[in-house]
Amino acid sequence: MRDQLILLPGWGLGSAPLEPLRDALLEQAPHLNVQIEPLPADADPNAWLDELDDNVAHDAWIAGWSLGGMLGAELAARRAESCRGLVTIASNLCFRRREDWPDAMANEVFEDFFEAFLLEPHLVRRRFTMLVSQGARDARTLARQLQVALPQLNVEGLTAGLQLLGQLDTRAALGRYPGPQLHLFAANDALVPASAADALLDWLPDVEVSLLPGASHGLPLEQPDEVASAILKFIHEGDDA
Repeated sequence: MRDQLILLPGWGLGSAPLEPLRDALLEQAPHLNVQIEPLPADADPNAWLDELDDNVAHDAWIAGWSLGGMLGAELAARRAESCRGLVTIASNLCFRRREDWPDAMANEVFEDFFEAFLLEPHLVRRRFTMLVSQGARDARTLARQLQVALPQLNVEGLTAGLQLLGQLDTRAALGRYPGPQLHLFAANDALVPASAADALLDWLPDVEVSLLPGASHGLPLEQPDEVASAILKFIHEGDDA
């Protein structure tokens, strides 16, 4: 039976940003069954994890980008040994700053973004593509790629996703999950500070953490070959363990 890898997208941009990573994975490992699982669109954020648990195959590797990585961490912890391994990509343990987790987005920045999205969702989501691209070697081209592929706007679902971004704290889930973990961060990320990589290692010294130089929050679209290589090396090591 082929190894299965499920990719979970980030907030607001749909599945398209993960397609270059899926293609790179399949090019480097044709034996792998790679699927992108869209994030739920339910207006109730409490239903998202249950919906993913229903839709994502068991006994699969899970890799998630940003919000997808946070949800992947919670799903992996829920499934324990039935999740082969977890990869997070440009995903913080807490997206917004907490007293005991300072390496995250400032609360006032997050709250201002949330309020602006409720007022002008089309405009703010477009601006979000620029934040995702900020720090990339060619930020304008990356932002245009993201904008061209934007899915239809679902304000209720995206609002629920933002609520989850503000609420989730995956530290307990990552500490509880017994399987292998790889956490990839981007050195020039405008949304998840690079210092979160060291903070994660301080929290969980036994997991694998890598900081990719010269990369933005759009890491899976910007450097798909590098991310694919890191994931496949991790999977290979996990299969050999």
